[in-house]
Amino acid sequence: MKALLADGQVTEITEDEVRVVRHTCSHVLAQAVKRLFPETKLAIGPAIDTGFYYDFDREGGFSHSDLESLEAEMKKIIKENLKLTTYTKPRNEAIAFMKEKDEPYKVELIEDLPEDAQISFYEQGDFVDLCAGPHILYTKGIKAFKLTSVAGAYWRGSEKNKMLTRIYGTAFLTKDELEAYLTMMEEAKKRDHRKLGKEMKLFAMMDEGPGFPFFLPNGMILKNTLIDYWRQIHTREGYVEISTPIMLNRELWETSGHWDHYKDNMYTTVIDDQDFAIKPMNCPGGMLVYKSDQRSYRDLPMRVGELGLVHRHEKSGQLHGLMRVRCFTQDDAHIFMTREQIPAEIKGVISLIDEVYKLFGFKYHVELSTRPEDSMGSDEDWEVATQGLKDALDSIGLPYVINEGDGAFYGPKIDFHLEDSIGRTWQCGTIQLDFQLPQRFHAEYVGEDGEKHQPIMIHRVCFGSIERFIGILIEHFAGKFPLWLAPVQVKVLPVSDKSKEYAQKVYETLKAAGIRTELDARDEKIGYKIREAQLQKVNYMLILGEKEAEAGNLSVRNREKGDLGASGIDEFIAALKKEIEEKK
Repeated sequence: MKALLADGQVTEITEDEVRVVRHTCSHVLAQAVKRLFPETKLAIGPAIDTGFYYDFDREGGFSHSDLESLEAEMKKIIKENLKLTTYTKPRNEAIAFMKEKDEPYKVELIEDLPEDAQISFYEQGDFVDLCAGPHILYTKGIKAFKLTSVAGAYWRGSEKNKMLTRIYGTAFLTKDELEAYLTMMEEAKKRDHRKLGKEMKLFAMMDEGPGFPFFLPNGMILKNTLIDYWRQIHTREGYVEISTPIMLNRELWETSGHWDHYKDNMYTTVIDDQDFAIKPMNCPGGMLVYKSDQRSYRDLPMRVGELGLVHRHEKSGQLHGLMRVRCFTQDDAHIFMTREQIPAEIKGVISLIDEVYKLFGFKYHVELSTRPEDSMGSDEDWEVATQGLKDALDSIGLPYVINEGDGAFYGPKIDFHLEDSIGRTWQCGTIQLDFQLPQRFHAEYVGEDGEKHQPIMIHRVCFGSIERFIGILIEHFAGKFPLWLAPVQVKVLPVSDKSKEYAQKVYETLKAAGIRTELDARDEKIGYKIREAQLQKVNYMLILGEKEAEAGNLSVRNREKGDLGASGIDEFIAALKKEIEEKK
């Protein structure tokens, strides 16, 4: 496939073909909008990982019902096979050009560019747009697209600016790829953790606390089960657990660098005329714990875990169920070590994260993120830290891609991107190598030579945010959790009043054995009870009638396999405990 560059050159696309097609598709969308609704003002329209979008300013905005007519107009434009051409104008001429077209948002974008800049435009038929490109050569190169949704979006992402209408779409190189994506999106709607979380009574979002999730009893069972598993594997791997305060003073955050580099995301307050901040990260508190005692090389590596509640200010338009919240529990750990211990410790963390993700059935890929523009520390430290991560990945043969400039402000990092059961990816686990915080906090240990040395620090998470990980698990399993995770493992369903006494006895026996069990003794037909338990994703249902009561056994029904036949209660409990223990 060939692409047109902003300087007028035509080049062969060697990668990201689909992104170039999506970018061109956003221009076709804007052209369709201007044809059908000429009073609309254009904002921006980039390609994104899942497709493209374009922001528009129109009185009354757009609704989902407008997408059909816009799609039809886009198909006309594609069929016209308009040729894309490009040209540049000096900045002052470009401003005048866009003022003449009455496009104030484009004027604002141009005015932010340097005075000596040459501004590039792309034109297709009767439509021209400010753009850096690249684009395909003809509109007929768009083979498969779909407009998917409408949302609100503040101009330039600031709540201080006007709310615009954002139209999302997607495009692929073939119709088969588009169909597969749309099928996945339909499946994703069925698995939406917000919908399932409500139906299964796991969590709630309240108007009184936007972005601050409320965990309900079933949700707390799920959360605590994950935490119990986390503690089990971390104890096995030699981690100790701490807890640090949720609020600390400004001086600490200045020392850590967060006050200068992260303050816009922090919640602050004043106590006794002194500035304080609610912690957005656990690491500075972890540094204080390390410094609370003298350390020797014999103490290293020192692996310290913390399930810390952190708060970060997210814009209201970016909040999304448990996936994007303003407070969450981070399963942090900080490892303090010597330089010589870096490779072994990174390998140990990678092995632990790999074990966790395989347990839940996730595939994953790895990215190595390098130094960002807004960073602190010397070039030498960054080089040593980045090379240390590369060496660890290379030595275990784990494939990775470089993500330039996306590291933390204090160090490079390895990010783990999970792939769920319907092919979507999520960034969860991370390993960050940090020379800066130990230096800024003057952390030390006494070496074998009797001299004081500075430790190196690893920041790492497995789940990332426990809240977000739960949201991912809900969608990954479509609410059908494996037995060890399920908030309700068994539901006891008496067929009639005559079997209720026996059902009560079975219920109490299962509870005493540590099985998470509910009893549905309502005066409803057994078919209704079974359907309701099935909708609630309960793993096992026990159908207990007079026959079972007389024989003293159980009629077992499995969520996936249906009727499993009769079983003795001791036999059933032993099978459940084995399944829970094996975490199948």
